[in-house]
Amino acid sequence: MYAVIASGGKQYKVAIGQTLKVEKLPTDVGGTVQFPMLLTADGDKVTMGAPHIAGKMVSAEVISHGRGEKVRIIKMRRRKHFRKQMGHRQDFTEVKVTAIG
Repeated sequence: MYAVIASGGKQYKVAIGQTLKVEKLPTDVGGTVQFPMLLTADGDKVTMGAPHIAGKMVSAEVISHGRGEKVRIIKMRRRKHFRKQMGHRQDFTEVKVTAIG
């Protein structure tokens, strides 16, 4: 059984016991988070849409907070003496799915 959830403008396919990294959430480590469910599937039976899964949520436990790997941004114009370097590290929250529905 799996479900599709939405968090931080992205969609994730999750199953019970799975850990995943999502955009940073304002919840303490050890707390629980609930995500709205977009779709659920159990074998060949797929359920989606407002009347079928309205109000159902996926529960997850917050394991840790962290920062991802550094992404380098380099801009350069040849023969113009222009070079600009920047870096970016995205914050994330690692969660473990505990219940679906």
